Amino acid sequence: MYNDLTLRIRPINEEDLFSLWTLTYKESSPEWKKWDAPYFEHKAVTFEDYLKNKNTIVNQEDKWIIEVDGNVIGIVSYYWEHKPSNWLEMGIGIYDPKYWSGGFGTRALKLWINHLFNTLPLVRVGYTTWSGNHRMIKVGEKLGMTMEARLRKCRFYDGTYFDSIRMGLLREEWNDFIEKDGLIKVQKK
Repeated sequence: MYNDLTLRIRPINEEDLFSLWTLTYKESSPEWKKWDAPYFEHKAVTFEDYLKNKNTIVNQEDKWIIEVDGNVIGIVSYYWEHKPSNWLEMGIGIYDPKYWSGGFGTRALKLWINHLFNTLPLVRVGYTTWSGNHRMIKVGEKLGMTMEARLRKCRFYDGTYFDSIRMGLLREEWNDFIEKDGLIKVQKK
């Protein structure tokens, strides 16, 4: 687990499942879904059905919880775009709106990127978002990422076309970034 003051990222345990389900799948139209790939369908799921997938959630290396002051607020994750070439894409979801625009996403991703570079043989980390999610683009910029691709008008949402955005960061860029910015507050436990 890693801490940055009151924010912590750590592996998900069984005790987190009800909180995660409540934030992610209890409602059919949660507020967070308006920003997190809203062009993909989202459906409510019963807690019993959610628990059927607990083996893909609990104690997984590719999905960790974000908590602030002990409260679950979201997750950080990754998936392999192409594992033989170590092409990894990461993600973040802060599901509780009261933690939006407070720097929590930036802090959580900083910890997660550092963890990924320190534990996996990566040359690059990145993520995909859409041009309607200005906060997510800003997080990448704050963390020294480059907009590597802008696929124009390929995401259709609420009657409007948006661009798909790819943000990325090379290991050497990250090393330069943390040397300048510092990770002094980061504690691994």
